[in-house]
Amino acid sequence: MAGTGENYASIRIDATTLGDLLLKAWDRFPDKEALVFPGERKTYDAVVQSVLHRARGFHALGIKRGDHVGILLPSGIEFVETLFALAMCGAISVLMNARYKAPEMAYVAENADLVAIVTNDEKSEHVDFVARLSEAFPDLAASEAVALKLANAPKLARMIIFGGDKAGGFIDQGGFDAAAATIDDAAIHQRRLGVRVRDTAMILYTSGTSANPKGCLLSHEAVTREASNLARNRWNFVEDERAWSPLPLFHVAAMLAMLGAVDVGGTFIGQPHFDAGESLRQIEAEQVTMMFLPFVTFHQAMIAHPDWDKTDMSSVRLQNSCFAFMPERVGNAYRDKAPNMLQVGTMGMTEATGIVTTGGYAMDPALGLQRLGYPLPGIEVRIVETETGIEVPLGTRGEILVRGYNLFDGYYKDAAKTAEAIDADGWYHTEDIGSVDESGHVMFHGRFKDMLKVGGENVAAAEVEAVLASHPAVRLAQVVGLPDERLAEIPAAFIEPSGEGHADPDELIAYTKARLASFKVPRHIRFVDEWPMSASKIQKFKLRGQLMSELGLKD
Repeated sequence: MAGTGENYASIRIDATTLGDLLLKAWDRFPDKEALVFPGERKTYDAVVQSVLHRARGFHALGIKRGDHVGILLPSGIEFVETLFALAMCGAISVLMNARYKAPEMAYVAENADLVAIVTNDEKSEHVDFVARLSEAFPDLAASEAVALKLANAPKLARMIIFGGDKAGGFIDQGGFDAAAATIDDAAIHQRRLGVRVRDTAMILYTSGTSANPKGCLLSHEAVTREASNLARNRWNFVEDERAWSPLPLFHVAAMLAMLGAVDVGGTFIGQPHFDAGESLRQIEAEQVTMMFLPFVTFHQAMIAHPDWDKTDMSSVRLQNSCFAFMPERVGNAYRDKAPNMLQVGTMGMTEATGIVTTGGYAMDPALGLQRLGYPLPGIEVRIVETETGIEVPLGTRGEILVRGYNLFDGYYKDAAKTAEAIDADGWYHTEDIGSVDESGHVMFHGRFKDMLKVGGENVAAAEVEAVLASHPAVRLAQVVGLPDERLAEIPAAFIEPSGEGHADPDELIAYTKARLASFKVPRHIRFVDEWPMSASKIQKFKLRGQLMSELGLKD
């Protein structure tokens, strides 16, 4: 790639399975710290022993190669160990967003053909998974734990709960441990050795333009090569790397930071839920060397925290920050705080296993605050005119196309959408607008598709519209995105009343909040009698413009 200065001839491909990625680090550094979270830390040896125990339990409970198993856990060591344990068994992990409400959980369980869900008994202001699962599956408590019969998820046969609590319909910790004791490690290794690099490792659900999220099939090769490519070839991770991210691990981007640290035998430091004060404490106390923090809301909270000025960040050499998207004052705060810390931006999507472009040490450091980097080795990016498919000149905006080892293997149970997304030459059509400059660096300029980006989370307008339209007082709903300094973008909804009953804005917001994760809930509701129309479509840009004018907002 012109202008990057990378030596592609020196790069070697290293693809493996998730299970073997962990074991290779364990072989070299059994006594080194692998994972650190608030109140818990484990060496590679302790992690591997726990992973094998979990894998034995899953095996004993009938989870087979190719089975789809939901992971509904907060970010923590338990999440990581569960992911690796399922990989050892050849099962496919379906990462469930910990912020999902009951209807979203029920949808993923049925659509993904889950045979089991793994959760825990944690109860806090952030989570109560047992309560939400019980709401999602009303007949759970009355079902036999070892052979569930759930009306709205017919393939879901097991609910496994880690921790001390017992709950109706769940296999508890004691039952799981007893099952694990009936299997030896040799049986797990035999299964591990049968897993192919091209097998599906995980399914991640991503919002598209349709009403419901789609499950992206990601192979072991895509996930492990992506992590290794980032860690070894672009970000220069070393054996003593201490990579930190407070992002939730059900996001592929945060998972790449964790797997990249494991790939080199380093240490990953994380949090179950973002806390600005805890983040600053961890960065200094744990001597973090790499920070993975592309969400503007997290940066703003840390900069505003009273401990910001006194926190020592001198150990940090590299941060994935995406400052090209953020208010200039956010980037300036880090320039003043840590002038020697290299800042890099990233551009990517779930369908491309998280990251397509990012910066590195070979680039002009100033570009790290202005652009989103250049393609990883082995990944191609084209910017084309949407209608013709002809590549546009440098600096010209067009649709971003991606091709490479990192692409997903399709949307689960949706061959039509897969065929629309990936063309005959293997290019994934992102429907995102981008450009490439003379140095080969990419910039993102928005979306052709009807999507919002709320605090780093993808939100499909159609999904929110479908929930609003299910209210009896709503005939039609249209959702647009408004600029927001803290979250980058927030949803707002326009409603055409049905004439059946009455719903005020607060009621509709509460109705949506009960059915969707909080980041998808509209912040503003407006009612309309007549829609602004083109020949055949509602002109959402006019609705957005009207509300921005009313609220005094500017892009």
